[in-house]
Amino acid sequence: MQIYIDADACPVKDEALKVAARHGLVIHFVSNAWMRLPEHPLVRRAIVTEGPDVADDWIVAAIEAGDIVVTQDIPLASRCLKKGAKAVGNTGKPFTDASIGMALAMRELSQHLRETGESKGFNAAFTRQDRSRFLEAMEQTVQAVKRGL
Repeated sequence: MQIYIDADACPVKDEALKVAARHGLVIHFVSNAWMRLPEHPLVRRAIVTEGPDVADDWIVAAIEAGDIVVTQDIPLASRCLKKGAKAVGNTGKPFTDASIGMALAMRELSQHLRETGESKGFNAAFTRQDRSRFLEAMEQTVQAVKRGL
């Protein structure tokens, strides 16, 4: 089991590393540009070329069943689930086979509303509660994978 972070806009890099270190798991930070990351023997950095979905494609090619991916990118989460990996959002919301269809549909609806001007695309601010939920969800996900769920 390894952890992969869609790192370009991820606000929970430190929290993910905390969980990875607690369990001795290698953690890959995948981004389109160099970023400052903590120095840790379990940290791996992957810098991919700029372009749409290049980081997503790298992650999907690298993951295996039982790995964990941290992303807010719903299509990426869907691709990861299809490969047998677990996917967790930055706010601690796990993506599952049961929920991914609705998440994709809501994403398309929101995109349509933004394109037609009916929605301004407001995103809620990231909160301390979101960080706490993320830590709890990551711990639960690691435990579930270890139990073979």
